[in-house]
Amino acid sequence: MKIALLADIHANRHALDACLAHARAQGAEQFALLGDLVGYGGDPVAVVEQAMALAAEGAPCVLGNHDVAALDPPATPTQMGDQSAQWTHAQLSPRHRAFLATLPLTRRLGANTLLVHASADQPSHWHYVQDAGAAERSMAAASQLDPAIRYVFCGHVHEQALYFLTPTAKLMRFAPQPGVPVPVPPHRQWLGVAGSVGQPRDRDVRAMYALFDDHAATVTFHRVPYDHAAAAAAVRAAGLPAFFADRLELGR
Repeated sequence: MKIALLADIHANRHALDACLAHARAQGAEQFALLGDLVGYGGDPVAVVEQAMALAAEGAPCVLGNHDVAALDPPATPTQMGDQSAQWTHAQLSPRHRAFLATLPLTRRLGANTLLVHASADQPSHWHYVQDAGAAERSMAAASQLDPAIRYVFCGHVHEQALYFLTPTAKLMRFAPQPGVPVPVPPHRQWLGVAGSVGQPRDRDVRAMYALFDDHAATVTFHRVPYDHAAAAAAVRAAGLPAFFADRLELGR
């Protein structure tokens, strides 16, 4: 089965729609949402509605730190992210908030795959998997949960990466090329960082997602053009900090 892995949508419906359409064209048969549905972007209601529809069709979803912030924003904002959380909370209906509140920190996908927003090592602490040490800790935590887990997929880090253990238990990082399938045989353990659908930060404005084919044992990391100018305009129209719109226009 081909499973599209979508993380860090951040209330960017333009990027989400583009990635869903691209994934369907690539033959995706299932979707998995890896947290941070909201935060930063100007269309939280549309994104949560889409997530709820996908979940109703069987898509597994996990909780992200910005989803948590939107459920219980600080009374007095001290940073721009707090402003976004307050605004998002006010936009979401009780039904939307109830959906976010039911999302788990981790989710199993089949017998050998674990989905998590950040790290499988203390997932509620939101550790960033942005280097080999953090990847090794996440993979070790997944193995402690169940030795049958061979694949861990996460988001949180707004760039794409793939880590794996060699036969000598050395952890290696692989920089994937967009659109190129990478063999991920299950005799090794793998950790894939899907990147960010709605807020890329690698100086490339295109949206990111990954497509995992558990039958062929491959993962393909994709970059998808979308109307980032319209997404930035939605941020400005919402009255959110202009910095969030600037990020979308610059991919940073």
